[in-house]
Amino acid sequence: MFTGAVHQGPPQTDHSFTDLGLSEPIARSLDKIGFEHPTLIQAEVIPRGLEGADVVGLAETGSGKTAAFALPIIEKLLDGKGTRSLVLCPTREIALQTRSFVDAVGQEHGLRSACLIGGVKMGPQISDLRRKPDIVVATPGRLWDHYERKNVRLDQIAHLVMDEADHMLDLGFLPQIQRILGVLPVERQTFMFSATMPTTIENLARRFMSSPGLVDLRPKSLTASGIEHRLYLVRPDDTKACLLGLANEEKGSMLVFLRRKVDADWACRQLELKGHDVERIHSGRTQQQRVAALKGLRDGKHRILLATNVAARGIDIPIIEHIVNFGMPDAVEDYVHRAGRTARGAMKGTVSTIATWQDKEIIRMVEKAIGQSLPRCTIEGVEPWTERKQTIRGRKRLRRRF
Repeated sequence: MFTGAVHQGPPQTDHSFTDLGLSEPIARSLDKIGFEHPTLIQAEVIPRGLEGADVVGLAETGSGKTAAFALPIIEKLLDGKGTRSLVLCPTREIALQTRSFVDAVGQEHGLRSACLIGGVKMGPQISDLRRKPDIVVATPGRLWDHYERKNVRLDQIAHLVMDEADHMLDLGFLPQIQRILGVLPVERQTFMFSATMPTTIENLARRFMSSPGLVDLRPKSLTASGIEHRLYLVRPDDTKACLLGLANEEKGSMLVFLRRKVDADWACRQLELKGHDVERIHSGRTQQQRVAALKGLRDGKHRILLATNVAARGIDIPIIEHIVNFGMPDAVEDYVHRAGRTARGAMKGTVSTIATWQDKEIIRMVEKAIGQSLPRCTIEGVEPWTERKQTIRGRKRLRRRF
């Protein structure tokens, strides 16, 4: 079984991978890593990819899109040499997961890959590039650094993938993406995957893709049906006590999102003092530390992982049972993407949010977006926050939750 960061989750179709046009050797490699049947997006995208068509795929995280774009590319790379495929990813973690899948399937067939990400030394990446990898997986900023240093050639790229395109734009990578697209061959196959379809994504597709087919598998609901939402409204001074209380009450694997590095470091120390197995990832940690922290949660070495927004997308760890927002996210989209770390496929999960009266507006926006109220919950020993509101003069004051 494949033990890397990419997993084949339900729902799956009744097709076989050879039904989609993949060769028997590739199908055997997939069987070795536990991929028995394609998911919906794989069944839609792989045949189009093998035909050479451009594809825009809209689907939630955990739908199997990595294999959807990687498998037709790997199939086509079996008969050539040189760097002909480029996968752009928004974060280091997503890039590493993508390369992990590419290597799990492709190495058996002699394919080489390179992963170009920031936060690590360029030397080993330069060594990988000198071996002329078939596939380069990269974050836009680090790829452009290598290109300007003439470490990588992009003039032979025949297949381009822009994964999590909306997130790359959210992170401010549009200038680098436009520069990269400007030096790639015009004649190429392009895949673009995104969770949403804002105008900027439409403009990119219109400008840089050739009559792309649209595969829209976005769920009607913004969050998975298997998620139980919980809201803990407390006074600002009680948010930390609420987090510690949640960690004590919930026994399953937990991914906690915090705004600041200092909050993550504080929570890590406090939870360790309480006897919890915990690790943290944020921009102040080295890439080696971040990879080890993710692997530790996946392997069960620690139960709780604390993270700033760096982990909000693309972390494919099926065992995450509980997401905790330490404070409401700044935007509805952030809530949705964080929630997507749990209840993958047909699994169940819980999303708990610790909030204060200052979060009233974003709470209402989230409730409207997901089509349900966030159930108010309490933690033993932490008094829930209530709003005191003076009604019409002369009548008694009402005490209620908002």
